[in-house]
Amino acid sequence: MKSRVKWVENVCFMAESESGHAMIMDGSPEIGGRNMGPRPMEMLLMGAGGCTSVDVVMILKKSRQEVTGCEVEVSAERADDHPKVFTQIHMHFTVRGRGVKPELVDRAIKLSAEKYCSASIILGKTARMTHDFEIVEEGASGSDQAAT
Repeated sequence: MKSRVKWVENVCFMAESESGHAMIMDGSPEIGGRNMGPRPMEMLLMGAGGCTSVDVVMILKKSRQEVTGCEVEVSAERADDHPKVFTQIHMHFTVRGRGVKPELVDRAIKLSAEKYCSASIILGKTARMTHDFEIVEEGASGSDQAAT
């Protein structure tokens, strides 16, 4: 896997992936940025959220769960001093579907966190990782009802 990061101006960079996608990363105005894109550390969190979400959805589908949606809210704390690594990361999953079993959601999240999600496992080397979830039952009429 390869990527290329090219300086644009000030603290703005263009990141290009091997698969041909590009994204702007930029710093805050306080450090000379123009806030034109996410910060690199935000991209790390987004990557971990994406990586684990793919795992959770795939595991639930293989478990024959009728999943219609999955969202993960990732929150993190960083060290005060350099290197300002993540010290605490919490992932809150909201899984939508019909008849989704909580024990299978819990299992999918644990498998992702402990075995499959490379991004989360790497970040877990410096951060204490925690997870929780809720299931939103979607009825045939489209009405939602939350369950945990």
